[in-house]
Amino acid sequence: MDVISMGETMILFTPHSNGKMRYAKDFSSKIAGAESNTLIALSKLGYQTGWVSRLGKDELGERILSSIKGEGIDVRHVIFDDNAPTGLFLKQKTNEMNSKVFYYRQGSAASFMNPHDMNEEYISSAKYLYVTGITPALSDSCHEAVFQAMKAAKKNGVKIVFDPNLRKTLWDESTARQTLIKMATYADIILPGVNEGKFLFEKDNPEDIATAFHQLGAELVVIKLGEEGAYYSTENESAYVEGFKVARVIDPVGAGDGFAAGILSGLIDKSPLKETVRRGCAIGAMVVTVEGDIEGLPDKKELYEFMNAITREDVIR
Repeated sequence: MDVISMGETMILFTPHSNGKMRYAKDFSSKIAGAESNTLIALSKLGYQTGWVSRLGKDELGERILSSIKGEGIDVRHVIFDDNAPTGLFLKQKTNEMNSKVFYYRQGSAASFMNPHDMNEEYISSAKYLYVTGITPALSDSCHEAVFQAMKAAKKNGVKIVFDPNLRKTLWDESTARQTLIKMATYADIILPGVNEGKFLFEKDNPEDIATAFHQLGAELVVIKLGEEGAYYSTENESAYVEGFKVARVIDPVGAGDGFAAGILSGLIDKSPLKETVRRGCAIGAMVVTVEGDIEGLPDKKELYEFMNAITREDVIR
């Protein structure tokens, strides 16, 4: 197994028209979850991935499991919960650059994930464990489950890749800061945004943020800079990597999940760091040109074509 992750995946309902949710009459639905987005991206690129979670024993849960399994992800360690529902959320899109989400996930099946769900033998079979800061915010038992998974990974020599993925609406800032910093002390590779660096360390310079994470023990820090690209840093190497500018942003949600998949794919392939970070930037750029979190995710051929394009109608290097 290349990558295993854990987290909540929900059903996303989106109005067909832009504007306030109160005026919406028709909706479409899709599956959405930060960790599963990244796993789907990796699966499309040809890697072996596994997902650990809980779903309600309901129609939405069945749809999520079928969809994720259909993307080639191992779902043997997904548990159906008879007593809690599958979570859902709605996305209000006022215009192309302004969207807002409304969550209905409190008491969801995924919020009942616990340390007993984290199978050490399964985690030890992976090269990388990918975790985000969303899961520990869902409940006390999810908090414990995340740290149980990271401890199992550490014990068995599995590299931990951590995206803070800060969601201030899910918990209070003090608890969030304390938990995310603690998670960072377990992580080998950390993928923050500048805003998360500022939240955690009151620093907004990428180089200072990377230094702060290195002091917590991270081997590699890759800081997302949006359309500008990214900055990466190790003990022996650091550089800024230029982003891929796109002519039009259709939907910015999911770009970070695609970025994480690009980084993980490069790490698995043992590619040079600059090439690895370019992959992350490229997939992030590709995602925002399509409506939806996973609809714009490429296979490897499409990724390389995008990265190698000198001039294309939708890409300006």
